[in-house]
Order: sequence, then structure tokens, then C-alpha cells
Amino acid sequence: MELPPLDGSPSPVNPLLVIEIPWGPNIGHVFGLLLTWHGLFTAVGILIGVQVALRLSRVMGFDEDDMYTIALVAVPSGIVGARALFVIEHWGRFSQEPGRIIQITEGGISVWGALIFGFAGAVAFALWRRYDVRVGLDAASMGLILGLGIGRLGDLVNGEHLAKTTDLPWAVVYTAAESPAFAHSVAFGPHHPATTYEMFALFAIFGLLIPVFYRWLYRYPGVTFTVAAAGYAVTRFLLTYIRLDSPDVALGLRVPQIVALLTLVVAGSLAWYWVRQGPVEREAPLPPGRIPIGETESS
Repeated sequence: MELPPLDGSPSPVNPLLVIEIPWGPNIGHVFGLLLTWHGLFTAVGILIGVQVALRLSRVMGFDEDDMYTIALVAVPSGIVGARALFVIEHWGRFSQEPGRIIQITEGGISVWGALIFGFAGAVAFALWRRYDVRVGLDAASMGLILGLGIGRLGDLVNGEHLAKTTDLPWAVVYTAAESPAFAHSVAFGPHHPATTYEMFALFAIFGLLIPVFYRWLYRYPGVTFTVAAAGYAVTRFLLTYIRLDSPDVALGLRVPQIVALLTLVVAGSLAWYWVRQGPVEREAPLPPGRIPIGETESS
């Protein structure tokens, strides 16, 4: 694929250094449903994220069956919210074809919608069942961060989220004509793999959060969740500046950035309140690797 100039002048990008994505967004049909790369990696991320949450709930003294039940509420709530917020943000695309609203397997979800609705559904259910909400949030948050990062692999292949052009050597172009990013690549050339930046940031947050939790944060139930939420909010706020899939709505900010700022306020307030309550005297959880998945401390 010949790369066009970015500004009318000869392109400064060496085509040999540009990463070409040759796949289309669709894998094929399974039982009449369209399977996409985005949907596949989202499902893989959910499965792995739930397993991580289950394992952490075990070492934190939170009943594993209760965590699994919460996941059965949070996951469908998040899926509904992810699609709902995406449809609201892109109503012009769906207003003429409302039947496409339920065609979620074809792509088109909002991570913020998934987080907000999934969080609301899980917390409401946990309060109703009188679970230890703060400990449950801590376990779920680390699984969620890892699962989100894995899901972003699908965005890299799918090409659904467009970003600004760049002459960096890791710029991407999409060469499959059916890719949502193909026309963008032809018209503007190589662009940032913005969701891949987010993926690396999420993996970094997860990698840093685990040792900090086992060393200190376990004594402050709920704070691990707020740190994870704040980390994602900062990541999404900054990366929205190079993404092109959300219009400005107020003060030069876009919907994901406004939600990120609100998340920072809520997470910061909760963290301050829970830390002010002082540490909880509890036995330190076993470090990672001490309890294999599928076993318990007594086995």
C-alpha cells in the first residue's frame, strides 16, 4: 500500500517502518452470528478478567461463589451499558436504522458505558445481598483492568477507532478494504494506534497495582479499586486527544474526557474517605503464585 503524504508534501515516514494491519474486522459467521476480532478479544478479556477476580477474591477472603455471582450480574450489565452509551454518542448513525442497535456482534461499544453500568449493576446487587462491597471491588478492579487490556487487542485488529496521523515508526495503516480504518489510512496515511497505547497502559497499571496491593493497599479495602479507576481515567483522558471518534461537547472536551474527570472526582473522594477511616486489621493475603487457580488454602 503506497502511503500518501500527511500535509501535501513528501511523506517523512519510511513505509518499511509502518505497521500494516492486513486483516478485516470480521472473522466469519458462527451459527448465523457475525464474529469479529473485537468481539472475540472482548470475550477472551472477560473470561480472563473474571478468573483473575475469582482468584484474588479467594486470597482476600471474599467468597468465590459470591464473586462469581456478582460477575454474572456485572458482565451483562456492562455489555448493555457499553452498547447503550455508544449508541447515544453515535445516534446519527443508528437513528435511520434502529435495528442495528442490537447488532452488538458487529462492533460498536463504549468502554465507559461498560464500566459505569457494570459497576452500578454489581454494586447494587452486592448491597442487596449484603456482601463486603469494598473487598469485592478491589478483587474485581484488577481483573477488570487486565480484561480491558486484552480486549484492546481486538481494537488493534478491528480498526474501528480512528486516531490522528503521525510519523512515528510504530504508526499503523489498515490495508483491508473492509476495515473501518481503511479509508482513513488511504486519505491521511499512518496514524497512532491509540487503543494499543491504552492496552499497554492498562497492563502497566495491572502490573504495578498487584505488588502495591499485596504490600500496602490490602489494609485499606476499596482503595485499590479507586486507584485502578483513577489510572484508567487519566489514561483515557489523555489518549482521547489523539483519537477521532468522539466530537467535542463542552469546553473543548469530549464525552470520554468528561466522564474521566467525573470518575477522578468520585474515585478521589472515595479514596480519601476510606483512607481517613484508617487501616483495617486483617491478615495479609498470600502473594501471587501461592494459591494455584482451582485450589484453595485448605486443599
